[in-house]
Amino acid sequence: MFKKNDPNLRVILATDCGSTTTKAILIEKIGDEYRQTYRGEAPTTVEAPFEDVTKGVLNSISEIEDLSGRKFLEGEQIIHPANGDTGCDIYISTSSAGGGLQMMVAGVVKQMTAESAERAALGAGAIVMDVLAINDKRLPHERIERIRQLRPDMILLAGGTDGGDMIKVVDMGDQIVAADPRPRLGISYQLPIIFAGNKEARPIIQKNLGEKFALTMTSNIRPTLEEENPWEARQKIQDLFEEHVMAQAPGYNKLIEWTSAPIMPTPAAVGLIIRTIAEKEGINVIGVDIGGATTDVFSYFRVENEGIFNRSVSANLGMSYSVSNVMAEAGLENVMRWASFDIEEEDIRNRIKNKMIRPTTIPQLLDELIIEQGLAREALRLAFEQHKSLAVGLKGIQQQRDIGDAFEQDDSGTTLIKMMELDLLVGSGGVMSHAPRRSQSMMMLIDAFQPEGTTRLAVDSIFMMPHLGVLTTVHDKAATEVFNKDCIIYLGTCFAPKGEMRFGDRAFTYKLEMETGEVHEGEMKFGEIKLIPYGFNDKGLPLRGTGTINPSRNLDMGSGKGRAVKGEIFGGVVGIALDARGRPLKFQKDRQERVKQLDNWCSAFDAYPARKGGK
Repeated sequence: MFKKNDPNLRVILATDCGSTTTKAILIEKIGDEYRQTYRGEAPTTVEAPFEDVTKGVLNSISEIEDLSGRKFLEGEQIIHPANGDTGCDIYISTSSAGGGLQMMVAGVVKQMTAESAERAALGAGAIVMDVLAINDKRLPHERIERIRQLRPDMILLAGGTDGGDMIKVVDMGDQIVAADPRPRLGISYQLPIIFAGNKEARPIIQKNLGEKFALTMTSNIRPTLEEENPWEARQKIQDLFEEHVMAQAPGYNKLIEWTSAPIMPTPAAVGLIIRTIAEKEGINVIGVDIGGATTDVFSYFRVENEGIFNRSVSANLGMSYSVSNVMAEAGLENVMRWASFDIEEEDIRNRIKNKMIRPTTIPQLLDELIIEQGLAREALRLAFEQHKSLAVGLKGIQQQRDIGDAFEQDDSGTTLIKMMELDLLVGSGGVMSHAPRRSQSMMMLIDAFQPEGTTRLAVDSIFMMPHLGVLTTVHDKAATEVFNKDCIIYLGTCFAPKGEMRFGDRAFTYKLEMETGEVHEGEMKFGEIKLIPYGFNDKGLPLRGTGTINPSRNLDMGSGKGRAVKGEIFGGVVGIALDARGRPLKFQKDRQERVKQLDNWCSAFDAYPARKGGK
């Protein structure tokens, strides 16, 4: 049995069981470093006709066997430990198959305990189906009917400070009992409910809910009005996910026996690797995973020397199954503003409706690609706005924080997301990782998140962050080495001052002193964006250097309006982006001028070389 961070660990096999595809990767120790060597994938088999998730796992591992020449399977068993060119030392897995972990949360006050419960669930990797509270403007019978309809995998019940009022949280528990909810998967087991409220109410909650549900007690998420502590509840959610929920999914009982570490929900694993990298490198990070149905945003920011990690799920913003929701929520005008060619409203509506009818199709024409990437910008922008609204702090309060905390106590809460302090922005998901040109991925990230000051940008090469997240629980050195050398593709660095001014006026002067000895100097006018190619050294590491930006008196690079800033340059597959478009982005009001403006931006990045001059 291998211990955590065991230096003798040499062959690691990892899978991620997604809702449609199961992805397997092989990580091997080559010399003194860990590298990802082979990858395989197969359709997920949790649904009919197979109804056994391990079939897809075995198929994806078989592909790695064929590619590597290494034998991993003996019948339907994974061979371990490794012996010569046979087997692996450990096998680990994550999962979002069957829709992942779907939860309801309930509290007393919507803006306090209910939101605290929501963030604890999000931090554990759950999709929150609904948030119930005594003051959520629904009548008791409406909440009861809602609980019956949704059929969650698990319910988290919070409310009341320790030693405070018990009546309301007991009342919420009684409404759950009256609803008598059935679990989404399986009918032969009791629905898990976690109580993380007033500890004085535990005996009553146990009496009322203990017989009908698989009830678990944890420490209060909100023990006092001034304190939040979701750690124990988050851990218990993940434990129960494996013990109760996943055990009901077809074939998971076998999968659990195979793994050398607990199976993690895919979003929780992605959050864990982002948090690990941020802590190890001492940087502020934002990561995003844009999928077909949902968009997850993760952030790690240091506030007064305390690292705070947050996650949000936009369950209605995605690029296939939820694409019509993106158009509805963003508005047609905001979607059309990203088209670098002239197009009628009816045409763009029809294209989006076709995507909604056939959600798994990919763009075949350049115009379709541009529209899809415009939709991606809006999905990312909206998901990030939701994330910022949730990632807020309690003023002047000492808090115990981890993944999924920093809750808003009232409207005075301010976001913890400070874009001028962001060091690294990482994009993931098909529209990002599989964009025909990396410059398109870089433009989508810059346009959607609008980084300020000096920011590095990167994308996940083949979506292996979930595998590396669960690997951090076993061997964080292996996880971080593979993350930096095989997972992340560094796109480059973006310099972008904050503020607005007139189009065409001088925005800033720049001087880039490259590691190669080159010096680039010049002037940027407001409304322009420019790309300077700058890649990697002979060891495959991003080239470095320093960049000095001297903004006009109306613009701020982080030291105040009109003050020059000197920042570090990191090269990448795209290069250095000099963004003088202002923050927030400013578009031309005239339609033809806007099309010309977009075409100039795309031409600066050579993003769509087949389309020039808006044709």
